[in-house]
Amino acid sequence: MSQIGFIGLGIMGRPMSKNLMKAGHNLVVYDVVAALADAVIADGAARGESCRDVAARSDVVITMLPDGPEVEQAVLGPNGVLEGAAAGTTIVDMSSISPMVSQKVAAACAAKGVEFLDAPVSGGEPKAIDGTLAIMAGGKQEVFDKVLPILQKLGSSVTLTGAVGAGNVTKLANQIMVACNIAAMSEALVLATKCGLDPEVVFNAVKGGLAGSTVLNAKAPMVIARNFKPGFRIRLHQKDLRNALLAAESTKCALPLTSLVQQMLIALMNQGHGDLDHSAIALFIEGLAATQVERPK
Repeated sequence: MSQIGFIGLGIMGRPMSKNLMKAGHNLVVYDVVAALADAVIADGAARGESCRDVAARSDVVITMLPDGPEVEQAVLGPNGVLEGAAAGTTIVDMSSISPMVSQKVAAACAAKGVEFLDAPVSGGEPKAIDGTLAIMAGGKQEVFDKVLPILQKLGSSVTLTGAVGAGNVTKLANQIMVACNIAAMSEALVLATKCGLDPEVVFNAVKGGLAGSTVLNAKAPMVIARNFKPGFRIRLHQKDLRNALLAAESTKCALPLTSLVQQMLIALMNQGHGDLDHSAIALFIEGLAATQVERPK
């Protein structure tokens, strides 16, 4: 079993680290929020004093952080992973960030003889808990093969999609499809409610047909139940769509639907909804229609 360092112990990182410990791996962990680290240490992990300390004590370092600036700070910054990592260490960044940032970090790692893989995930908190995430990796085949047994403890689907940065391009593609799906679902349920139908009946009628999807099955019941407890927060999905649009701009790729849904997410953040689940995209559509998705009373 590899000695694994884990940095970033929030909604996703904590259950992921717990699954690695269940699989028999020894973990040393760190988070800038001490209370998050305490919770994982209580589950059996060792405490790291800093990102540098975690790297110095690990063969493989996994980072699970909010965005590119946090990854750069944790890996490249003062007292960061690269200051503690020995040549031959492997860094697996499972954060969802810009592919350009992944490539920048990978280049800095290569200069020190440290291997790097970008391996963002999809599935949110429920699949992080179950260990059934979809993991999209970018990097060298031999590095991927080395860490594959570790990643298979975290996900039911682990795919090498190309060179460094390809994992995050794939994740951005995933996030575009999810966001646009939720927006379309929200419009459909609002229309059904506005026309006097029971949205739950409509959901059950269409979920077995071509409109059915994992997104629909997961998010429609949340909207109907008015349950917006975050599995994946609006502000994080907005960040992902921003990164998708930045990548699109750099490649002169028009993404009109992505741009529109990103604007919806920004509006919801401005209304104080940034920490709600992304199923709350429905709130934006409801506001336009002056209709709340709900079962008839």
